[in-house]
Amino acid sequence: MTSYSTLASGQPLATTRRRAFTVVLAIELWERFGYYGMQAVLTLFMVQQLRMADTTANLMLGAFSALTYITPVLGGVLGDRFLGTRRTMVMGAISLAIGYACLAASLTSPTLLLLAMALISTGNGLFKPNAGNLVRRIYEGDNAALDAAFTLYYMSVNVGSTVSMLLTPWLQVHYGAPVAFATCSVGLVIGLLYYVWRSGWLAQTASPLEKERVPASRFALVGLGLLALTVFNAWIMSSDGLARICIFAAAVLLFLSWVVLYVRAPGEERPGLRLTYMLCLQGTIYLVFYQQMITSLTLFALRDVSGDFSIGGVTLFHMSAGQFQALNPIWIMAISPLLAILYNRLGAQGRDLSLARKMLIGYVMVAMAFAVWWLSAVGTTGLVSPWIMVAGYGLLSFAELLTNGLGLAIVARYTPARLSGFMMGALYLLWGIAMYVGSVIANRAAMPADMAASAGNALYASLFRTLCEVAVVVVVILVCLEPLTRRWDREHITVNRKLSPN
Repeated sequence: MTSYSTLASGQPLATTRRRAFTVVLAIELWERFGYYGMQAVLTLFMVQQLRMADTTANLMLGAFSALTYITPVLGGVLGDRFLGTRRTMVMGAISLAIGYACLAASLTSPTLLLLAMALISTGNGLFKPNAGNLVRRIYEGDNAALDAAFTLYYMSVNVGSTVSMLLTPWLQVHYGAPVAFATCSVGLVIGLLYYVWRSGWLAQTASPLEKERVPASRFALVGLGLLALTVFNAWIMSSDGLARICIFAAAVLLFLSWVVLYVRAPGEERPGLRLTYMLCLQGTIYLVFYQQMITSLTLFALRDVSGDFSIGGVTLFHMSAGQFQALNPIWIMAISPLLAILYNRLGAQGRDLSLARKMLIGYVMVAMAFAVWWLSAVGTTGLVSPWIMVAGYGLLSFAELLTNGLGLAIVARYTPARLSGFMMGALYLLWGIAMYVGSVIANRAAMPADMAASAGNALYASLFRTLCEVAVVVVVILVCLEPLTRRWDREHITVNRKLSPN
């Protein structure tokens, strides 16, 4: 860890850090631009251009989402122990760029589609954990600067995703899906070129592993492993039955690992582990609802929502079905600062909300969001107003900040330091499982091939009502569990005070 105000290069430490951070920020922004731009187009591409049935598209997207969240566990291990953070991150970016390019060429090839999605899931697994780890390394030893950096980092994710979610669906409508996917690939290539140009600014962040020359045999071994992983991912996505088996096996292994971890943990760690397990499960449920954004809500917007935003009979602007997904990051950026101000005021008044209480409020918001969509689908015979989508996405995005957005904070607060790495990986695995379940549930509104598109309102109304009812049940369960959560929290605090009397 660097502790000097200036470095050997003669540059002040703050300047060196800022330059290094801009390199990571730029490639992260372009990576998120590509990923979310691809996501905004992919569902519609599969249903409209490839003529996939709703059920097939939803389940393939579910398996894709699950793999995308599970593979970062492997990417983190590669970066930490085999290749180094920066090498692994670049390999991930290259894999993603190739994946988007393959998507652009997959219009007549289902095999190429599977290969492209597999490359993207593998590339995301290599990129995601290592880009974040690089930010931590840049600001190591300066917690205040690290918090500020991660705030900017998070904003870059939302800026990149917002721009791409508005741009790529527009490109799809006017120039075709291949152009939209190619744009995602080109954007990431731009990010990679900037990284290569300014990679010298990251010299001070190099770990001992990155300063070593990696043997060609190790690169070859890792390359073969990644090739095998990509083929395996494509195989899983090609078969719904295989995907279900793998997801079920992952859930069972996760449960057993948690049981073993708890049994072997010393008594003073158990209250924190119990809270971690419970709150992680509560927060992860949100992703079942979140997955509707790229499945049922996108198809609902395609078939039953007007894209014309009007006030007083005057049309202000138009959004295509894929562009509605951009409402999520837009709302996140709008709500986050307000929520931060609220948290600070409550803290100053000694009225901090517990994580459990925040989640409870979050699921109330989820129930309200799907109630809005359910009632709009039931009460409208023609196209639903797009303002309904704005309201629903606003509530669902607010809920995201209060539920799933707290996942990493839960692990950091309650998990023993020696287990935090494992629990972070377990949390990603849990998220992947939940997203697959969300896609399975989305198939309740899958439209049969012989049904007229105008009859879709009834299908979506039924699904949204079910999701609203599930959210209400979750709220009731959380209310019942809150006394237990408070007791475990007190036990955790008491144990920590005994261990750290000062």
